[in-house]
Formats: sequence, C-alpha cells, structure tokens
Amino acid sequence: MSETNDSPTPGPVDPWKPPNLDGRVAVVTGASRGVGSGIALALGQAGATVYVTGRSSRSGARTEGLPGTIDDVAEEVTARGGTGVAVRCDHGDPEANQALADRVRADHGRLDLLVNNAWAGYERSAEVRFDAPFWEQPMWRYDLCSASLRAQYDVTRLLVGLMLPQRSGLIVNIGFTDGDIYLGQAAYDVFKHASDRMSRNFNADLRKKKTGVTALALHPGFVRTERVEEAWAALGSGPAAVVHSPEYVGRAVAELAADPDVAQRAGQILAVGDLAESYGFDDVDGRRPPAFRLEGALSLATRMDRLNRVVEAARKQRDGAA
Repeated sequence: MSETNDSPTPGPVDPWKPPNLDGRVAVVTGASRGVGSGIALALGQAGATVYVTGRSSRSGARTEGLPGTIDDVAEEVTARGGTGVAVRCDHGDPEANQALADRVRADHGRLDLLVNNAWAGYERSAEVRFDAPFWEQPMWRYDLCSASLRAQYDVTRLLVGLMLPQRSGLIVNIGFTDGDIYLGQAAYDVFKHASDRMSRNFNADLRKKKTGVTALALHPGFVRTERVEEAWAALGSGPAAVVHSPEYVGRAVAELAADPDVAQRAGQILAVGDLAESYGFDDVDGRRPPAFRLEGALSLATRMDRLNRVVEAARKQRDGAA
C-alpha cells in the first residue's frame, strides 16, 4: 500500500534574479497602484530606494475609489529589500512637484532614476464614452490628458537637476502608441504620441549638453491592473494570452536602470515584451508575453471604454447590494 502525499502542489518558482540597484535612488510617479506600483516593487526587490508618489494615501482619498495607496506600496518596497518612501503628491500641482524635488535633494542630494508613470487621462471614464468622436468629447477629458503630459514635463524639469551633477541618470516615460495607428480618441492619441516625442526631445537636449543622462519611452502591453482586475472578476475571463502583471513592466525598468550600456537606447521607444527577450526575464508567473500590438477592428480607446463600463457596472451592482 503506497503512501499518499496530501501537501499542496508547489506553484511555479519565479526565476527572476533582480539586478543589483543597492544605493540607487528612484522616483516613480503615480505608484499607488497599477503599473506604477509594479515598477516600484520590482525596484525595491532590486534594492533601490524608491520614492512612491501619488494622490491615494491611507490618510486621504483614493482616486476613483480603487484599492491601493502610496503607503501600502512603500511598505512592500521595504519588505522586499529596498527602501520605500511614500510621498503624497498631485503632479498637476507645480508646488507639490517642487516640494518633491526639494525633499529628494534634502534626503540624498541626487537621483538615479525617474519614472514618469502618473496618468489621469482615464479618470471619469464612465461619464462620457472614452472612444466618442472629438465633437462629443467634453473639454475636461482633453484637460486630463493635457495635465498628465504637463506633469511629466514639470516633474522631469525639476528632478533632472538632481542627475546633472553626477553626469548620469535615467528618465523613463511610460506610455503607449503603435506606430501611426490611431488610438481611437483624438485627445488621447495626441498626448500619448506627444509623450513619446517628449522623451526624444528630452534626450536630444541631454545629449547636446553631454550630460550623461538618458531619456527614453517605455510601452507596457495589456496590464492586469486593479481596474482590469475588477473587469476580469465581472466578466469571468480575459485576454490571458497577452495580459501581464504590473511587475513585468517593473522588471524591464530595473534591467534598464542596471544596464551600463543603457545610453545605447537613448531616445528610443521600447516595448516591455521586447526588453524581456533582450534581457532574458519573465513575468511573475513564468510567462513571457510578447510586445503588445494593436490588431483587429477595435481601437485602444474602444477597448478602454468597454473595460471602464464593465468596471462601472460592477461597482454599481456592488454598491446596490451593500
């Protein structure tokens, strides 16, 4: 009679060996949840000090009522071996951006990595179809996208001064475009393309002055963020073949930050899936999703609209049952 083993079957072992970012100082904007949190956590796992910024905190409101705060993420960064520093910051406020720069300067006198991830363009999405034509779009939607781009510009303008004296540093703008394919909403398309262009322009100025600082754009794929999780729970299924975790993006950023030859990628528009192949890392589940490309008849804006409406319907049902 054979013995049975009732112990649970172990899950897949994550083989990622983080690069050594001990002593590096990073700022990740919009990091209370989603892609920003995934980036902060991966950097923490690599040993970096990470300033986790955003508007959602334990002591204040949470944007759109979604889970996640800068405090939660900063604590997890520390738990993973880095040093997490939560800084509540609305990056649309120039004074708040200046205060952030002043704090990092006072604490460390330098900065090695800036990740511009904060993006307000998806907020209030349930009020008007995200993929409506421009003449049906309210100006507040344009303003949300515009303010997001302005925040990238302002934060970078203020924080790059902490990189220049050491003649090194990396600036990463998180965005998404797919060549000349229209993203499906005029303002959204304009400012997403503008973010990529701004990365190139940042880099042109930095290179012209021989600063040693590198700027580039990084495109995630379809990320399983908290917003997507809500939709996934409501639908019961999702695009499993292409979806990836927020930390997949974080691993790409960590590998770039540790790469002594990252200047060779200066000014480029990079995809997380392509970097996974180049650096040889996988997602947390052991998969390696490829670079995301827009295919089929649905625009990115229409995909986002459908996602947002599923989330909103699930919230209303939940609130009604409460």
